Amino acid sequence: MDQSARYTDLSLREDDLIAGGKHILCAYAMRPKSGSFLEAAAHFAAESSTGTNVDVSTTDDFTRGVDAIVYHADEATEEVRIAYPLDLFDRNMIDGRMMMVSFLTLTIGNNQGMGDIEYAKMFDFYVPRAAISLFDGPAMGIADLWRVLGRPVTDGGYIAGTIIKPKLGLRPEPFARAAYEFWLGGDFIKNDEPQGNQVFAPMKQTIPLVYDAMKRAMDDTGEAKLFSANITADDHAEMIARGEFILETFGPDADKVAFLVDGYVGGPGAVTTARRYFARQYLHFHRAGHGAVTSPSSKRGYTAYVLAKMARLQGASGIHVGTMGYGKMEGARDDRAIAYICERDQYQGPAFHQEWHGMRPTTPIVSGGMNALRLPGFFANLGHANIINTAGGGAYGHLDGAAAGGRSLRQAHECWAAGADPVEWATGHREFARAFESFPADADALYPGWRQALGVDR
Repeated sequence: MDQSARYTDLSLREDDLIAGGKHILCAYAMRPKSGSFLEAAAHFAAESSTGTNVDVSTTDDFTRGVDAIVYHADEATEEVRIAYPLDLFDRNMIDGRMMMVSFLTLTIGNNQGMGDIEYAKMFDFYVPRAAISLFDGPAMGIADLWRVLGRPVTDGGYIAGTIIKPKLGLRPEPFARAAYEFWLGGDFIKNDEPQGNQVFAPMKQTIPLVYDAMKRAMDDTGEAKLFSANITADDHAEMIARGEFILETFGPDADKVAFLVDGYVGGPGAVTTARRYFARQYLHFHRAGHGAVTSPSSKRGYTAYVLAKMARLQGASGIHVGTMGYGKMEGARDDRAIAYICERDQYQGPAFHQEWHGMRPTTPIVSGGMNALRLPGFFANLGHANIINTAGGGAYGHLDGAAAGGRSLRQAHECWAAGADPVEWATGHREFARAFESFPADADALYPGWRQALGVDR
């Protein structure tokens, strides 16, 4: 059934829709399996809102007033833009606020499995001010971590972090020892995404030892330290129980604790539970599993850029943004846009100029195959260092141990900030120099001639 007469209006101007402030706009890369591009786009919009496959007797004039409307369709570029009236989206009974599950249900819902659509992938969306005010947004941000670390709350700079490695298999004592060793040289430790309450490392045994390790590291270094604890679970009551136990254990140092939530696999409910119940803790959004839909090789779902925007709306204090081609994960230099949409008050995305109207920023968290040698180039590409970097192997793979690994990360940041040549910088900074020997394949690729300059024969 051709629904283009009802669900398309190509005379609508995007500027007018944005000025009106009554629609969420979504941009998709779409291809029909066959037939008319516009008819397929209209069917897609219908399935996303008020429509079905046939005319139904229950449709009335009001129903038609909340149709999702295709206002731009370009078959040559496979681009479709749809305007979704705000009234379509579900609202909380208890406080009238908007919810991410409703946004996803409409815009990335049944339309992803339609028989006449070969693929459709959202690559940007626009949220008007009226909707932004109805999402939680972050309660805490990197400025709160800088404050704990005793730094300026504006441009407080690089936070050198790691991930406890191996990601699974450590019992409580070795786990805490690994934390202590890194904290002697770095700032921030996170659980890896699968770490939680395994039978060989029960949380009630592990967390007290981690806190003891933090206190000893703070005493030994005279510096504050940060720990991001994974509280992800299927059951929201379990998440709350984990969070409350952790806060009770850290007691007077609870301000040094972040809560990690696996936001893609746990979903919006898990993120919102942590955001609302633990509003005074930094909410660390880990996106494990996102590549199933965000990978450039996937033609359905949404992009990593879209995921980052959704995370900020939900209230993530920080989200993993990839390594922009500098680490082991899939990515490219232009992925810095994912960081910019999180941290800036306005940004021109691939389709829409988004203003956040004062919503707190979300910190870019950089993780996945990073080490000290890769950081100077990464910072140069991003243009700043106001990030959290969690280098697992980049710390624990350092030849002189995790503390030296942490120091090498800090020295890499200092190298970039000074505008120095990394190989020359290494001659006066031992831990950074030893990173060249620790990761020789990276050193050979990034800094040819380093062996002669640093006097390394092998």
